[in-house]
Amino acid sequence: MLTISKTTTHFRFWFDCKILPKVGSIEKCEVELTQTVKLESKDETFPCGQTTTSTARHLSQEELDRLSSERTLVSDFKQMKLEKEAQKNWDLFYKRNTTNFFKDRHWTTREFEELQACREFESQKLVLLEAGCGVGNCIFPLLEEDLNIFVYACDFSPRAVEFVKKNPLYRPERCCAFQCDLTKDHLMENVPEASVDVVTLIFVLSAVHPDKMKVALENIGKVLKPGGVVLFRDYGLYDHAMLRFKSGSKLGDNFYVRQDGTRSYFFSKEFLAKLFEEAGFQSVVNEYVLRETVNKKEGLCVPRVFLQSKFIKPAHSQQVCGLLSHNTSKESKPED
Repeated sequence: MLTISKTTTHFRFWFDCKILPKVGSIEKCEVELTQTVKLESKDETFPCGQTTTSTARHLSQEELDRLSSERTLVSDFKQMKLEKEAQKNWDLFYKRNTTNFFKDRHWTTREFEELQACREFESQKLVLLEAGCGVGNCIFPLLEEDLNIFVYACDFSPRAVEFVKKNPLYRPERCCAFQCDLTKDHLMENVPEASVDVVTLIFVLSAVHPDKMKVALENIGKVLKPGGVVLFRDYGLYDHAMLRFKSGSKLGDNFYVRQDGTRSYFFSKEFLAKLFEEAGFQSVVNEYVLRETVNKKEGLCVPRVFLQSKFIKPAHSQQVCGLLSHNTSKESKPED
């Protein structure tokens, strides 16, 4: 039986990081976006511990006071301007940083079990959509690792998509990259309806205005097969980055703007679960990942919070991918 694991043991997103001590026999560090009012380079931080939990991070009194004191929101005029210029601001981000900002994320099928679990037979070609592909730091390592995969890759930024297409590893027979605003452009203009096995949504939805998130998820749902899975990872409520925003950065509840005009939302598991359910998905895994990350530049060990989740599109007929199994025996899950 095809299964989607209810654990996150294999739901990991890694990139090579030569500056880190070894984890097991492989030098790795987890993908994360460290930010205050700007994004920070991955070379400036490394993780020093991790746990998963169903409850939000507990705040100190100082942190509670800091959050409660910030009640003034950015003006409606500026908020409308930020929404109107959202694509331009991300395009400028990639103009400044080109392909050098994020490190490649080297995934294996052992670490990302859905890439195997969604296959009915070993040689089956898996179809994946990466919503918010950036410059391809995830898709190209994945295409190198797995020859039986076809990737649709879209991004809000036209400049990012051009970087993907100019990559020497880009092959139209294995990958289709296109520009797309998930909140208004129909994915089905580039991706056939109900044709995708797995959708990855990694540090993407947080950049979308909360009022438009449901529309983006419904858009994704139209191209996902019945029984297909969405793999989600993004900023969690009370992440250190959320607490570091300065006065004048708050757009709304848990929603902030960086100095470069890009925006970030910080998710509670309750908000995310309701959002996906209203868009027609069912929750499989939805939990906080609590980490401590050393910022070498500032000499601090800071608390990071991410939300890591799996959601499936309900199957009204025979499920093609990722049947939700209640069997938690060792036979139903790959070994660590």
